[in-house]
Amino acid sequence: MHQSSLQLWINASLFDGLESAAEPMAIAVKEGRIAWLKPVSELSVDDKSGFECIDVKGALMTPGLIDCHTHLVFGGNRAGEFEARLEGASYEEIARAGGGIISTVRATRAASEDELFESAKPRLQALIADGVTTVEIKSGYGLDVENELKMLRVARRLGRELPVRVVTTLLGAHALPPEYKDDADGYISLVCSQMIPAAVAERLADAVDVFCENIAFSVEQCERVYAAAKAHGLAIKGHTEQLSNLGGSAAAARAGALSVDHIEYLDEDGVKALAEADTVATLLPGAFFILRETKMPPIELLRRYQVPMALATDANPGTSPIFSLKLMLNMACTLFRLTPIEALRGVTAHGAQALGLQTEVGRIAPGLQADFCLWDTTNPAELAYSVGLPRLTHRVVAGKMSGGAA
Repeated sequence: MHQSSLQLWINASLFDGLESAAEPMAIAVKEGRIAWLKPVSELSVDDKSGFECIDVKGALMTPGLIDCHTHLVFGGNRAGEFEARLEGASYEEIARAGGGIISTVRATRAASEDELFESAKPRLQALIADGVTTVEIKSGYGLDVENELKMLRVARRLGRELPVRVVTTLLGAHALPPEYKDDADGYISLVCSQMIPAAVAERLADAVDVFCENIAFSVEQCERVYAAAKAHGLAIKGHTEQLSNLGGSAAAARAGALSVDHIEYLDEDGVKALAEADTVATLLPGAFFILRETKMPPIELLRRYQVPMALATDANPGTSPIFSLKLMLNMACTLFRLTPIEALRGVTAHGAQALGLQTEVGRIAPGLQADFCLWDTTNPAELAYSVGLPRLTHRVVAGKMSGGAA
């Protein structure tokens, strides 16, 4: 296991987060950050002085993978709803009948912090085994101040106890809790005046998210949450245009959102708004697959307007109970027709941008954290092409080996 603070990884087939290098590369790591990189053919004896030299013999090196949209902390499960959908019930019908998010809320409220931690831990370990070094974890199954903070505390603890960087997002505006039935405005007031300040006071949240949809919250209600988040110095994200086109993506972009996620029903005006605001479009093919959706995100429009496309698992108990980011690479290519390189950018450079971390992770570039993975292939397309083969041989977080083969 390589733990030296001065490492020189040589003969890597490098994908740097945006492009593949034309020849074998050397990557120097000092004190957990990338110091420099250059073609192996240009290395001098002086370049190697003082470094522990690690020859990867042509293996593919990528940035550590980034899962920029998950709901890993939750109580219970919704296998029964999975069965009901297969018998003909729609996601909206299940939600309106008291299932969906609200059923997970009941189970999450009943669970202790320790119980939530123990149930979330294997889910996060599965992502780690897939090469994930940075993960975003949302709340959203507490729907009151006490239980939303409980979820965020668990997410922070996961980041302390497992070898992965955890970014936390307060998703208080995920659904309307039973005690606020028919009073969505009153609940949004609670989110803005109590929940956000409480999360900030305990330093539990890095960002705030909302679910802008007919079965959740209106554009105007989401804008109130965005304003409160900005007033407290938190970043903004949005679940938008998943089931209909309400204009939620454009509203989030106007508020300076880092990303808008799902976006199957996003139109050209919404894409233009993302481009103008430099807001990332996060694609979630797991939910598209599980819900058997047929409306695809506007991939060609996103390409035309050069909107960065991130890619994430949306790991959650109801609509994407999938805990493999590598599987998302394949799904993005097969379901959404992304190229393998577009998909890989989505879980590296563009995934980092969706979290506002592009100056820290997501690229193999000087000054960034030395988070990277080595794979038993030389071709980046193979990461999206094959499903089920481990392929990960080394996983490095801040210059330290963690996971993979030592």
